[in-house]
Amino acid sequence: MRAPGCRMNVAAILNGLLVSVVAALLWKYVRLSERADQLEEDLQLTRQSQEVSQVRIDYHAALLALQERGTRMVCSGKMHTDRICRFDYLCYSTEAEEFVFFHSNTSVMLPNLGPRRFQPALLDLSSVEDHNTQYFNFLELPAAALKFMPKPVFVPDVTLIMNRFNPDNLMHIFHDDLLPIFYTMLQYSDLDDEARLVFMEGWGEGPHFDLYRLLSSKQPLLKEQLRNFGKLMCFTKSYVGLSKMTTWYQYGFVQPQGPKANILVSGNEIRQFAKTMMERMNVSREYQSGDDDDYIVVFSRSINRLILNEAELILALAQEFQMRTVTVSLEDQSFASVVQVISGASMLVSMHGAQLITSLFLPRGAAVVELFPYAVNPDHYTPYKTLASLPGMDLQYAAWSNTLIENSVNYPERPWDQGGISHLDKEEQDRILSSKEVPRHLCCRNPEWLFRIYQDTIVDVTSFVATLRKTLHVKPNLKKAKAASTVHPGRVREPKCQTSVVAGNEAKLTVSWQIPWNLKYLKVREVKYEVWIQEQGENTYMPYILPHQNYTFSENIKPFTTYLVWVRCIFNKSLLGPFADVLLCKT
Repeated sequence: MRAPGCRMNVAAILNGLLVSVVAALLWKYVRLSERADQLEEDLQLTRQSQEVSQVRIDYHAALLALQERGTRMVCSGKMHTDRICRFDYLCYSTEAEEFVFFHSNTSVMLPNLGPRRFQPALLDLSSVEDHNTQYFNFLELPAAALKFMPKPVFVPDVTLIMNRFNPDNLMHIFHDDLLPIFYTMLQYSDLDDEARLVFMEGWGEGPHFDLYRLLSSKQPLLKEQLRNFGKLMCFTKSYVGLSKMTTWYQYGFVQPQGPKANILVSGNEIRQFAKTMMERMNVSREYQSGDDDDYIVVFSRSINRLILNEAELILALAQEFQMRTVTVSLEDQSFASVVQVISGASMLVSMHGAQLITSLFLPRGAAVVELFPYAVNPDHYTPYKTLASLPGMDLQYAAWSNTLIENSVNYPERPWDQGGISHLDKEEQDRILSSKEVPRHLCCRNPEWLFRIYQDTIVDVTSFVATLRKTLHVKPNLKKAKAASTVHPGRVREPKCQTSVVAGNEAKLTVSWQIPWNLKYLKVREVKYEVWIQEQGENTYMPYILPHQNYTFSENIKPFTTYLVWVRCIFNKSLLGPFADVLLCKT
């Protein structure tokens, strides 16, 4: 007979086992539920990542790479003004509106500038140099902080992150954005047509957003759109910043506007860009050979800076040049249709304004004629003159300015940003109204400049035609225009010197050389040679330009003296070759 306590112990044991099993099942259920929630969250974040891009992504692998490897950065360029940086897993907090660099034990940051990164920035996001609204930097966090932050959404595309400078203005769009983006993408092989452009300046699309779409097969992303995808965006591979090599103009933030001091781009690169843009717009050149097909284009404006006697101007151009004259308008035509007409024109005539950037689509041999309102000095505002003058653009340029105040219509009552001056005190208004020339000034809100540039103008046809006759040295002729050679000569070969003493105080120095190796393969109109002769120990030298490869110098050559001699070749007056190794010649 069993004791009653035994039955109770067995029941308790069974009950305990049941509780344990139930608890284990509940715990397993909770873990499975948590895992399911985790998988659902990862799946949702994967979907969000793939909403940004059609590129498939292994979300778990990307997250693990970010947690274990952190962010990696390697930059080119010594200064923030010429730096472009490549990142792996650069992140952006849409709440804080800050880029984030996550540090792990294997993170890379080159250059590792420490606090110098903030003096004033790591790099310029825009191609406009050293502008304090365009600076780029990032915050730093340990990768362990990711555990406490919103789960990241990954952008699997290769991205180019930058600022547009002013997407409402065609000059800025082409000069500051499109050209720099185009050539930055050519610098890096993985920034191809599948790369994603990301604009971080905060502007909306602007009126010409379709032009940005031509640079990539993928829709560009705006800063505001990043909020739609998540609180933490991580770019798996990105380039930040833009090349400044293609810009030729500075807008007057530090000194009055004018050409950049060191222009690195030629018309050849501009024309290659223009050709690509036309292909992507499905635009073919309008021009076909034949005298009857030569024509002039006049830009017509309908809002401000009007040519008040446009019909008279068109008639005068047609009579003077015996060419058909047509008008184009950005307000009434698509940009592509305007480009198609301009791309075949012999001459483009326009009031000063952003629309003149379309002159980069003109064919070689064409002319650019820029009109300026009363009191605006053409020598102070030269973005399009500088463009036309780039070697390899092969464009003629002429500027006409209105010198008759009675032929000008101004609008002092308009808002200040449209040239109005009624908000100024009476004394300043009177000064501006009586001024005959806008003084040189800094950008960007000079009221006298705005007042004058927004004037409408009656073009004095007599002075206009006289200006063209004086400035355009030959009639614009597309058929005769060919690309000018930009091939530079090589070093002269086998440079030698021989010396002789003629008398106690007279000596001769003979220098000879062979032609550069590449010369025999080129059709060059004119070849000359530059020789520098310097007495050893002196700071000055005597330069000579010579037509042949052997020359004897006697003037100012002293006996028993050592001379340093340099020789180089010159093509077509301006294409310089490198100097050959210096010769040491003792008389």
